[in-house]
Amino acid sequence: MSDTLGFRELGQMAYEPVWQAMQRFTNERGNTAPDEVWLVQHPPVFTQGQAGKAEHLLLPGDIPVVKVDRGGQVTYHGPGQLVAYLLLDVRKLGFGVRELVSRMELCLIELLASYGVTAVAKADAPGVYVDGAKIASLGLRIRHGCSFHGLALNVDMDLEPFRRINPCGYAGLAMTQLRDHTGPIEFAEVSARLRAQLVKHLDYAEQTTLTGGID
Repeated sequence: MSDTLGFRELGQMAYEPVWQAMQRFTNERGNTAPDEVWLVQHPPVFTQGQAGKAEHLLLPGDIPVVKVDRGGQVTYHGPGQLVAYLLLDVRKLGFGVRELVSRMELCLIELLASYGVTAVAKADAPGVYVDGAKIASLGLRIRHGCSFHGLALNVDMDLEPFRRINPCGYAGLAMTQLRDHTGPIEFAEVSARLRAQLVKHLDYAEQTTLTGGID
């Protein structure tokens, strides 16, 4: 297995084409395909996981709702949120799903600590929390021993749409973002720090930036 983890910086892209590309990548990758992480921001969209219940969509209004094949309930994606899709051969990494989730949470906790923000994970509610408010959400799908979907970190965004849903199925769950704990923040720097944490906690030796599209 390669000791280099490849990252694709996608900028801002609509949710559904990226989701479809993730599915194609996972379905078509061979045993020797290197792992990738895709970093992206999405225009406003609610995504409802496989276990999602309609009652958790309170007032979606003009924001589209997309039913997807990840675990979990409903969440919101929008500009200013850093989304990382983990396209990993979990079998070769030797991680169980629970361990992968724990490593993702640790990446986020250490990233936030680098900004002086104390965050924790909860055993009964995957994600990362600051003072009881959720700052990052996780959701994965495993197919043919490989993962896709990933994590979403609220960096500097409009949190209002979260009030239109029960985030992750929890009524009244408070949401927060990094900017509220640090003041003005550089999005690209947060992305760079997340890259470094993923390389560290997924046991890669180094990282590289991949070029080309995802079609």
